[in-house]
Amino acid sequence: MELWQLGARDIREGVVAKRFSAREAAESCLARARATQPDVHAFLELTESLALEAADESDRRIAAGDEPRALEGVPVAIKDNMCLVGAKCTCASRILEDWRPPYNATAVDRLLASGAAPIGKTNLDEFAMGSSTENSHFGPTRNPWDTSRAPGGSSGGSAAAVAGGAAPIAVGSDTGGSIRQPAAFCGVIGMKPTYGRVSRYGLVAFASSLDQIGPFARDITDAGMLLDAISGHDPRDSTSSTKACAPVSPAVERADVKGLRIGMPQEYFALGMAPEVESAVRVAASALEGAGAHVEEISLPNTEYAVATYYVIATAEASSNLARYDGVHYGHRTENPRNIIDLSSRSRAEGFGPEVKRRVMLGTFALSSGYYDAYYLRALKVRARISADFDRAFEKVDLVLGPTTPTVAFGLGEKTADPISMYLSDIFTISANLAGIPAVSVPCGAGKDGLPVGLQLIAPAFEEERLFAAARAYELASGGPGARPPIWDA
Repeated sequence: MELWQLGARDIREGVVAKRFSAREAAESCLARARATQPDVHAFLELTESLALEAADESDRRIAAGDEPRALEGVPVAIKDNMCLVGAKCTCASRILEDWRPPYNATAVDRLLASGAAPIGKTNLDEFAMGSSTENSHFGPTRNPWDTSRAPGGSSGGSAAAVAGGAAPIAVGSDTGGSIRQPAAFCGVIGMKPTYGRVSRYGLVAFASSLDQIGPFARDITDAGMLLDAISGHDPRDSTSSTKACAPVSPAVERADVKGLRIGMPQEYFALGMAPEVESAVRVAASALEGAGAHVEEISLPNTEYAVATYYVIATAEASSNLARYDGVHYGHRTENPRNIIDLSSRSRAEGFGPEVKRRVMLGTFALSSGYYDAYYLRALKVRARISADFDRAFEKVDLVLGPTTPTVAFGLGEKTADPISMYLSDIFTISANLAGIPAVSVPCGAGKDGLPVGLQLIAPAFEEERLFAAARAYELASGGPGARPPIWDA
């Protein structure tokens, strides 16, 4: 077995036991990233010097007998909307194509402090706006299971890097399903933490009340290791929670769901999904029952309004956040502007892609005089109702179970001409962002053409331990982590 095929825990253990060096692990993953890049295009930049520098530091520490860190010598891929000194941070946009941040995101700092080796910045939908990673200025990422299909989005590069073997773990951001949906499409673990558990400092903002950084991995144990490394209060982020977060790794080891009450929302199944997705999710529910959980039907009555609510709130916040890209402070600047208005309008028109422009215009309209109450304020009220639905549900059950996506991975180009159809790809993931609660996607079998299906588990706020224990219990009940894509054997 080659080193790139190992998971994060196995790499750390191998480095600590001196069976191989951290540099060897980093070089193996970098070589794998280069080999798969022409077909998959998971990366926008490989950060070889940063990775080898971090790996050499791990090897020095191990040789000196220092206490091993949580991710000692583990290669990690980082979504290219998080700041990493020494690399570009483009957000897959022309407007930031040459920008290099002068500081690290807090999550990145914590990865480096944990001993991880950053091998590269991964592709995404421009400014994280999309569900297929086709909106990137630098070209789409392709699904390692079938390169004619989308990997999901917006964190499709991170999901594809993990699924394709370029990195054992990766970080992405999730605003309306942007970690969980690509995880489902690519057959890996993808997890959105409780809002405020992981600092957003250094994450380029899309929708500030919804964005959250989270882990990708090939199994739930590695995802737990990564979440523990990046969690915790950060005074530089005003939305960072001061609540003490217990590590989830011990819960993963327990993997106990005996007596756990799990609710399946009737609305999810009424909204419709591909038959093979519904079948796989129901089989997964039965597996959890076999492990000792009690599964029952529940109601989340405002689910049908989630997509509309999200696309008012998220676009409104995006129109505000993206106002800073004006051709003056940093980023793309048009040539020979006539005046300051021409400078701003032309820089933005040249720098932003079609989907970003669409969302900025939608958000600006929703916030404009005469429409604020009718759209934005009403959306905030519906958001409160969606959150209240979960509060009531969690009085009766411990977790909510359902599909991550309504279909398996769709073809590249299949939905690009129909934005509404694309937006509906996130119909089952958006509600957790609106409510600010944690959710995880776990592979649960195969659907059409052998493509992966994702099972979504949702927990109350700051109950990640419960979520990870149940996810691990399912992983064990279903025979272990999901299958690997054919590209592994190519």
